[in-house]
Amino acid sequence: MEMPRNRFKSAIKQGKLQIGLWNSLCSPFATDVIADSGFDWILLDTEHAPNEIPNVLGQLQALSTSTATPIVRPAWNDTVLLKRVLDIGAQAVLVPFVQNAEEAKRAVAACQYPPSGVRGVTGSGRASRFGRVKDYLKHANDEICVLVQVETSEAISHLEEIAAVPGIDGIFVGPADLAASMGHIGNSAHPDVQAAIQDVVTRLKKVGKPAGILTPNEAEADRYIDWGYTFVAVGSDLGLLSKNADALAKRFAAAKKG
Repeated sequence: MEMPRNRFKSAIKQGKLQIGLWNSLCSPFATDVIADSGFDWILLDTEHAPNEIPNVLGQLQALSTSTATPIVRPAWNDTVLLKRVLDIGAQAVLVPFVQNAEEAKRAVAACQYPPSGVRGVTGSGRASRFGRVKDYLKHANDEICVLVQVETSEAISHLEEIAAVPGIDGIFVGPADLAASMGHIGNSAHPDVQAAIQDVVTRLKKVGKPAGILTPNEAEADRYIDWGYTFVAVGSDLGLLSKNADALAKRFAAAKKG
């Protein structure tokens, strides 16, 4: 059995726009529903969602025949947490709250086998199809995609240093936390925050590093794409469910009054 290729990693390296969806429902069945919607990538969140390894495993299985690349966000930049999601088959991770180059190096090291990293070795995990993938240990590093989040003014001040760390494949802006760190909590649309978001992608384009971001606002998504963001999440399963449920209930509320 050959090593599965990481389509997402290859695409962003070539500068091809990748449209994604955030997944926070923690349900393999819900993930199965959106698996074939046509997104390029789907983020499985364990930082701000009650998502644990057995659930993530089921979600990865639900995406196994999808054209969407699963990206797992661990709860923290932690070697053990990263090892667990990689061993169950994730080939792309989004590491939250990376503030500087040293923290970026730690994220990369956790995702790579020695001698370039410290990822623990197992030859019988799901990542290697239970030992069936030929030379998995020799080639795994090449297919793992490491994305890191810059979410504060401090992180942005170290942007080029973070981007220069070998093994960092892309940098993702967290608009909500960035707004909070800039004194505009709950208002990522503030002009100062938007200026910072544009500044990030401008600087990353200069150093040739793909930039990513999340917004449920379609107009914002279009603007970020125009600015040069390469991988953009344009909504979430929670948002789709809650907004459409609210709209449907509101539509028929008048009938109750009639």
